[in-house]
Amino acid sequence: MPFCPVHLNVKKQSGIPAPPYTVYFGGELFDIKHLAGNALMAESIYVQSGGKYRCYLPQDFELRGLDPHVIRDQDIMALLESDLALFNFDGSELDSGTVIEFMIAKFADIPAVLLRTDLRAAGDQGDSDLDPWNLMASFYPRTEVVRAATLIDYRVSLKRSTPVNMTLPQRLRQRRASKTLREISEALVPKIIAALDRAAALPPALAHELRNDVYAWLAAMPGFKDRPAKLRRQLTEILQAKIDRGLL
Repeated sequence: MPFCPVHLNVKKQSGIPAPPYTVYFGGELFDIKHLAGNALMAESIYVQSGGKYRCYLPQDFELRGLDPHVIRDQDIMALLESDLALFNFDGSELDSGTVIEFMIAKFADIPAVLLRTDLRAAGDQGDSDLDPWNLMASFYPRTEVVRAATLIDYRVSLKRSTPVNMTLPQRLRQRRASKTLREISEALVPKIIAALDRAAALPPALAHELRNDVYAWLAAMPGFKDRPAKLRRQLTEILQAKIDRGLL
């Protein structure tokens, strides 16, 4: 497995699990733009939350020499081990792998935050107040949504911080674009942290009497490549850890 989250043995208060929380960061990781954006966001979340939220990036998992089935299995197990999950829901069409990870998180009753920084309207929900993606990916329990039109934020911030008479070479030399990108990213992070706080405080949707059966099914449903007996033990341990933490 790619990581083993370490939880503090701290009593929870008011029914809310004690931090720190491990957060699975779900999203595209296939080009430099994805990699840079994921890393920038994860690091800023950790710093601004004072270490309360620790995002694990799938792009950081050790994948050399592994076949696609094993890579997929590692990502699923990492997700199931996590306390919460943050999913990047950008694009005119949502990334299919991210949507599948989100659904597995909902099967496991993992609190989740959906983050959309894409200003484009998309999906089939019509009303601008509703989620701008396919309605089948909406309305699930223990889920919070954060939306931001970051292209507009970028342009406003860049214009505000750049003198009118500044030349293009000066802008490039002073790294105005990357500094502006970091600025708007860090301004967005408090909203994400607040959404993670709300998601962590939501009560479980999974009934107590169903937990063992659901997690036994999660050991079989994805068709893992590993041995079934080993997987059942792992999922039993993951479930018990979540129960001990007050997450389920």
